[in-house]
Amino acid sequence: MGRLYIDVVRVIKNTKTFGLRNTCTKLKKYLHLGSRHVDYNKWMHQHRLTDKERQQQREHKFAYQPKFSILVPLYESNPDFLRALIASVQAQTYENWELCFSDGGRKEKRLQDFLQPYMEKDTRIRYTALQEGTLGIAENTNQAYTLATGDYIVFGDHDDLFEADALYACVEALNTKRVQVIYTDEDKVDETGDYFFAPNFKPDFNIDLLRCNNYICHMFVAERTLAEQVGMLDPAFDGAQDYDFIFRCIEQADGIFHIPKILYHWRAHAASTAEDPETKRYAFEAGKRAIEAHLLRQGLAAEVVDGAAPGYYQVSYLVQGEPLVSIVIPNKDHVSDLKKCIEALEQRSTYRNYEIVIVENNSVEQETFAYYKSLAENPHIQVLYWQEEFNYSGINNFGVSHTKGEYILLLNNDTELISPDFITQMLGYCQRKDVGIVGARLYFEDDTIQHAGVIVGIGGIAGHAFSAMDEKAGIYQLRTSVACDYSAVTAACLMISRETFDAVGGLEPEFQVAFNDVDFCLKVRKLGKLVVYVPQAKLHHYESKSRGKEDTLQKQNRFHSEMQLFQSRWADILTSGDPYYNKNLALDVFDFSVRK
Repeated sequence: MGRLYIDVVRVIKNTKTFGLRNTCTKLKKYLHLGSRHVDYNKWMHQHRLTDKERQQQREHKFAYQPKFSILVPLYESNPDFLRALIASVQAQTYENWELCFSDGGRKEKRLQDFLQPYMEKDTRIRYTALQEGTLGIAENTNQAYTLATGDYIVFGDHDDLFEADALYACVEALNTKRVQVIYTDEDKVDETGDYFFAPNFKPDFNIDLLRCNNYICHMFVAERTLAEQVGMLDPAFDGAQDYDFIFRCIEQADGIFHIPKILYHWRAHAASTAEDPETKRYAFEAGKRAIEAHLLRQGLAAEVVDGAAPGYYQVSYLVQGEPLVSIVIPNKDHVSDLKKCIEALEQRSTYRNYEIVIVENNSVEQETFAYYKSLAENPHIQVLYWQEEFNYSGINNFGVSHTKGEYILLLNNDTELISPDFITQMLGYCQRKDVGIVGARLYFEDDTIQHAGVIVGIGGIAGHAFSAMDEKAGIYQLRTSVACDYSAVTAACLMISRETFDAVGGLEPEFQVAFNDVDFCLKVRKLGKLVVYVPQAKLHHYESKSRGKEDTLQKQNRFHSEMQLFQSRWADILTSGDPYYNKNLALDVFDFSVRK
């Protein structure tokens, strides 16, 4: 009955926050309705430590055995939940820890009396309530920090749970490579403490995603020297104090490591904020200020506004100057598509300092050449002629070689802008020194997702995240609506600086048709630059009308040849996995489902 009550509350709160349609989709998944579904609760129980594994971990001795100080602020805490939290810490297979409690709402000695027997039996459990009056969450956590003597600090909430191997996994990582920041995957758990749901399988460190949503959240571990260097939690950001602290840590950290494993359970119950974003409106405003403060420290001029849902944000970087953008559009007939693309740019684009280079590739229809002739007097547009057979890489390289712009926008002829400021949005990101390539959010004609980033390994070689999905029906972690780093984006709408384009030698002509954009992006990634998906740059993409399907033996042989070339060139990432995905997510579907 308790679980049923929580489920009803969740449905009501989700409906208020995300709307009826999105809530119905989430409910469908929760009730296991559909052709492909992994029962996550069952999956989580199957992936917890066995008794044998627990014993093996307890007996293992590491060369480096750091001490962890787990900081837990208390405020009118539920004794049952607190008891469960303590049990989850005492169950750790790595035992060099201390549990530091701070009572920030003490009006009597209730919690102190509750904890006293624990402290008498286990000296690793400590308690303080020195300051008078009610403390905010930041001050309360900072007070817990006064008890800390460990090498690393770990943040925990008073009603949450740690997996038994949470600390062991951290020590295992630190014995491989010493880093100053570690974070793990997380999920939610109901009042019983035994039913798990809503997993958050995170990517490796993703700065652009972090600037749109505190995806790191729990479990967050920071070396104590780093915490002291950046200063502890700032009360000015109460409600998003951890978000602000994470930003300050990652700005200074010598090494950030992600453990792709659910090691922390965020409890959702009637009194918690885990399932009701509206109870934390003040926190979302604090989150926005935390992002703005971070960007200011980084010297980045940007505008931060509320995003698709509470706790999500949209970041737009301000364009410096008004550099020339060269738009390169390959074309073969299908003049109606090209005309629609050009007219949308000319009539609706808010960014005006651009040139358009159309690369003609063996068209045969007279209507096409008549349209080219009509463009002759337009000073923004020139038409080039590619005389060889179709080679997407070669055509684009040829077009770029005849441009003058500081920035290059590769654009398919079968695209049409939706956002008039899409060039401005992409350019703002592309001007950042750490960014190499910028991609856009593309929709099919029916407004389902055509492109929202590319995952290497999905679908065999590489595939579009959330392909053909309807955003209104619900998307994993709202990922199509937030800027984030990916290993690749599609060249159907791709921006890059000329300097970076030249540094990697353009697109690889050996990839005539397939995987050329993925290979191109991975070459840029090897330079140490980011590939960023920018959701506010929106276009329709009517997809591959000009090239047709792989419907002949010649085309199929070419495709398999290019697939083999990609596999040989990028074997490392195909073997180790895309760092911007998660090894616990499926590779045979595109919706970020849990891997069976």
